[in-house]
Amino acid sequence: MILHQFYLNCLAHASYLIGDELTRTAAVVDPQRDVDQYLTFADSHGLQVKHVFLTHFHADFVAGHLELRDRVGATIYLGRAAKAEFAFTPLADGDRVELGRVRLQALETPGHTAESISILVFDLDRGASAPYAVLTGDTLFVGDVGRPDLRVALGWSAADLGGLLYDSLWKKLLPLPDASLVYPAHGAGSLCGKAIGKETVSTIGEQRHSNYALQPMSKSAFVDIVTADQPDAPPYFTYDAVLNSQERQTLDEALARQLHPLTLDRVLALQEVGGQLLDTREPSDFAAAHLKGSINIGLGGQYAIWAGTILGRERPIVIIADPGRENESAVRLGRIGFDHVVGYLKDGLRSLESRPELTATTERLSPGVAAERVESNRPLLLDVRTTGERAQKHVAGSVAAPLNRLVESARELPKDRPLIVYCAGGYRSSIAASLLQQLGFRDVSEVAGGIAAWETAVLHSGIPPSSLVHG
Repeated sequence: MILHQFYLNCLAHASYLIGDELTRTAAVVDPQRDVDQYLTFADSHGLQVKHVFLTHFHADFVAGHLELRDRVGATIYLGRAAKAEFAFTPLADGDRVELGRVRLQALETPGHTAESISILVFDLDRGASAPYAVLTGDTLFVGDVGRPDLRVALGWSAADLGGLLYDSLWKKLLPLPDASLVYPAHGAGSLCGKAIGKETVSTIGEQRHSNYALQPMSKSAFVDIVTADQPDAPPYFTYDAVLNSQERQTLDEALARQLHPLTLDRVLALQEVGGQLLDTREPSDFAAAHLKGSINIGLGGQYAIWAGTILGRERPIVIIADPGRENESAVRLGRIGFDHVVGYLKDGLRSLESRPELTATTERLSPGVAAERVESNRPLLLDVRTTGERAQKHVAGSVAAPLNRLVESARELPKDRPLIVYCAGGYRSSIAASLLQQLGFRDVSEVAGGIAAWETAVLHSGIPPSSLVHG
């Protein structure tokens, strides 16, 4: 048996290929939309991908089931409660797909979603009585369980799904042998849970002992715990969940439309009619020079998550990238179903060399300079981190303005006062500063290095310790 985990850090997403060396067949579970890596891996191991499983209709990314179907003729499998526009094989408890000496067996585990399944993996050379592993999708994570509130917009009650999740965990997963490996669909950083651990594999026994949500408790207590304090879900989550159930264009079809160079004049014309200019360069490069009105979401961070949070799906997107990174910028948008890219700025920022009046900059301040300006009581210091991060520590006198809600909170910010923005390390503050500039705030700067640099300056550069509030 071959069982290989593919991990996509920017979406904290784990997918899997399970293969049988005897029959040379393989299945892929919860694939990302760009599927070349699975086919390359399969080819290098002499395997053919004939099956693709979705543990559920994912909300945080668009899965690659249709891509694998169209590329290699893979059969699609979903839980029997699923409803989709495309043909699939429904799986109920105990249904099996045999790959020679490898058996994949369905376990219905609703709760995160109504159609959620887990997949028991049996290596028949080790034995047929106990599963070697279980692929738990978003039902069970390392250190956490799937949140039951992401289907509220589609008519499901979080409390009802929470009750189903309790039954799935206690009646289906916890009875499995302690030695069974647990392979979830997400790791730390995913918004599909609130306390997911950094490990990407565990065992049933380890989770029984250490997972807060698997400790003995009543169903009502469990529902209260798993529905409380969940992070805000980005607005594209419901869109992606629905898209995963639809017959849609493949990523290759989308990219064929999108990857066209656009002249500067054409980009400016699109901007005039509501086009969104997405600059995917690093924050420091964006700060040094950028096209006025563009939004900076750098490829070096959680690019797709923030693009799906900040950008709209109804307006076209123009990519501004370092030459050679236009395709990556579009592919990573495609992973969340943002297929409304209309092209990229030809020659990137070099196209502005003859049009300096179109160029803007963003001042990046050292913590010391920022602290001096704040002491003058004129600038307003904005903390764009999450509420939880701010509760742990923040800069004294700063105002909370979480990035995912910045457009709404900007209505209350003064436009006649300088704004200084900070985050944890400088990635989100660049997004925030560019967004505020686009919204008409003229005097916006950011703290280079974020609160991490501020804390270092407290220790080594003479900024008073009182400038940081802990707890």
